[in-house]
Amino acid sequence: MTDPLNVGILGAGYFGARHASAMARTGGCRLVAACRSEPDSLARFVGTHGGTPYRRIEELLADPAVEAVVIATPHHLHEAHAVAAARARKHILLEKPMASSLAACLRIAAAAREAGIVLMLGHTLRFAAPMAAAKAAIERGEIGPVRFARGALVKLWMEANRRDWHLDPARGGGMLFTAGIHWLDAVMWLVGEPVEAVQAALGARFHEQRVDDLAQITLRFRGGAIGAVTSLGYRDGAVGTAIEVVGDRGVLAIEPARGLRLGTGGQWRDLPVTLPAAVMEEALAEEWRAFIRAVRGGEAPAVDAAAGGRVVACIEACFESARLGREIAVAP
Repeated sequence: MTDPLNVGILGAGYFGARHASAMARTGGCRLVAACRSEPDSLARFVGTHGGTPYRRIEELLADPAVEAVVIATPHHLHEAHAVAAARARKHILLEKPMASSLAACLRIAAAAREAGIVLMLGHTLRFAAPMAAAKAAIERGEIGPVRFARGALVKLWMEANRRDWHLDPARGGGMLFTAGIHWLDAVMWLVGEPVEAVQAALGARFHEQRVDDLAQITLRFRGGAIGAVTSLGYRDGAVGTAIEVVGDRGVLAIEPARGLRLGTGGQWRDLPVTLPAAVMEEALAEEWRAFIRAVRGGEAPAVDAAAGGRVVACIEACFESARLGREIAVAP
């Protein structure tokens, strides 16, 4: 039997706790260390989830018991923390976004290559059961070549876990980088072609803030497909999530937490998907299982550095498109 993977958490906060719970579900990894600068919060975290507490990231990375880290720190810190972890020869599960710029993503990827460690990105939506089933159906050719895909995330922006850096453009804040990125990545992944150009309208429409709470994006893919993504953080409302993929021979309608339907011949039918009781919690656990397989079994990372960089490049182009009011080519 393979020994559990010993993991340290950089960023033992709200989503760090989600990761700790997901790790416990896998049976294949073990939380051995956690880092957070605020001592009382850190004490509560390790009291609940276990692990050796560290207030400085350098101390955690120097712990020989730590084989891998999950980085769940603020977006603008991802580059520094990931590069430091790579240089310490720790395998990395890096929360999205990979970084706040494509240039930073490339530096992270280079550090991981030089260190010879596994680097995987935490685009959790891909691991939800309906999403995985939709990708498999597309790859089987059930709807033929994909011509169009759209995704929409409509949710509360000022959630209880919102922090000051979420509202700072210099620190990678905003709805698109924080939440809408999941749907952007999903549309790109399902189409399966490089994005050549984007056109976006983006800004704050529901809140008095310097970062976006609304983005409407059109994607032009290299093979000719078109995509559309809505990222909306409302002031008050009710959550809405949907993804549709249209091919020559049918339409897939995906509700990531609920199920998958196939539309052909004017009729809809449910496609078989085994839905766990807590879909997104299990998706995060499945992400961890994929990471463990990459580290222990030598599999390619399920979401590699190139994929993480591509979605950040798209978001950079979206900001530029919104600023200039025209279509912008996406960096290859």
